Amino acid sequence: MIPSSVRAGACVGMLAVSSTWAMHSWAQEMNANEAKGTSISGKWRGSPGLVTKGADGKVVFLYGEVQPSVVCSPLQVCDIELQAGEVVRDVLVGDTVRWKVEPATSGAVGGQAVHLIVKPSEPDLVSSMVVTTSRRTYHVQLKSHQTQYMARVGFEYPEEVNQKLAEITARIEASAIPGAGVPAENLNFGYRTSGQARWKPTRVYSDGTKTYIQFPSSFAGQDAPVLFVVSGGDNRIVNYRVKGTMMIVDYMVDRAVLVSGVGWKQEKITIKRGG
Repeated sequence: MIPSSVRAGACVGMLAVSSTWAMHSWAQEMNANEAKGTSISGKWRGSPGLVTKGADGKVVFLYGEVQPSVVCSPLQVCDIELQAGEVVRDVLVGDTVRWKVEPATSGAVGGQAVHLIVKPSEPDLVSSMVVTTSRRTYHVQLKSHQTQYMARVGFEYPEEVNQKLAEITARIEASAIPGAGVPAENLNFGYRTSGQARWKPTRVYSDGTKTYIQFPSSFAGQDAPVLFVVSGGDNRIVNYRVKGTMMIVDYMVDRAVLVSGVGWKQEKITIKRGG
């Protein structure tokens, strides 16, 4: 027969285990939004995404498509190269004891690229890294393997792809561009426009002597906005003429502002050469 003191102790022990299990189970429960959020994040982290081969054996990920998974190996280094001109603000690693990240740079001053040199201390590790920069935030998964590793890693950026496509399209259409009396390959389409207006230019380009600002077809017959060229921090009016939907400026423009209307109805578009 089991003594009552032993039975009481066993009951207390069972209650303690049951209570601990209940607390652990409760701690792991998630509401519907939490479960949905972790599912969305898990799919993004687990998707293979697009991986391509770059110059010199570089592994290239499309930025923002998925969370890239970078494989490193002990006694080796992984070189994660960021966009040229990008300034790193912070580097945060989940496991700072077994993963080491050191910065390096390459390129000429003014267009330097930051490299993050990643080194694991042992194989079979999984962690994550967040890198904040002057342009974007990188979320990277880090994995370590006994022998396999990615020596060079880089990114392709959607805005760069879109810009290249825009420049190619502009050059293809160059033969139909009015006003440019030079070969299409000599035209400079490296202009950016910012701001919102009904008449926002569809493209801006230069032939090396003049600057051409083309407006949408709906612009025809409307009053043209006033063009101010930014020089020395001041806005000044320059000579230009309008032919249909084309505004022609008699020299190359670096920075300019198009303004229409006054007060709260004013619309303004900024033009900048070289981005």
